[in-house]
Amino acid sequence: MPITKGFQTLVDEAMSQVTTLSVAEVQARVADPAVQIVDIRDPRELERDGTVPGALLAPRGMLEFWVDPASPYFKPVFADEGKQFVLFCGAGWRSALATKTLQDMGMTNVAHIDGGFAAWKKAGAPTVSMEQHKAESAARKGA
Repeated sequence: MPITKGFQTLVDEAMSQVTTLSVAEVQARVADPAVQIVDIRDPRELERDGTVPGALLAPRGMLEFWVDPASPYFKPVFADEGKQFVLFCGAGWRSALATKTLQDMGMTNVAHIDGGFAAWKKAGAPTVSMEQHKAESAARKGA
């Protein structure tokens, strides 16, 4: 059976219904403790390309389960209603869809980065390797 709605239509619909932030807007707020950047890319992408300093790594395939308190995979960080969660993926398509899904689940404190990690890197915004990210995470937990 042929599909009746392609990925681009789904992405376009999501983009019209979610908050999309530019790299510059996110960079201006990256040090704000009320902002949590969330990298939803695949672990292979993370190992290959690194991530944004301080990003929470939440694979796209687990996101709904990590957000829902009724799920056995729930991550309490997502219960912090005082934070704005800013999602990104490689190009902004998956993060638009993920942001829309989280809104559908009832979250109002969620947005995504226009152009994703590709736009982040193109803008010269800071990145870290996965080794650096792991060291930063361990240091934060030890503090």
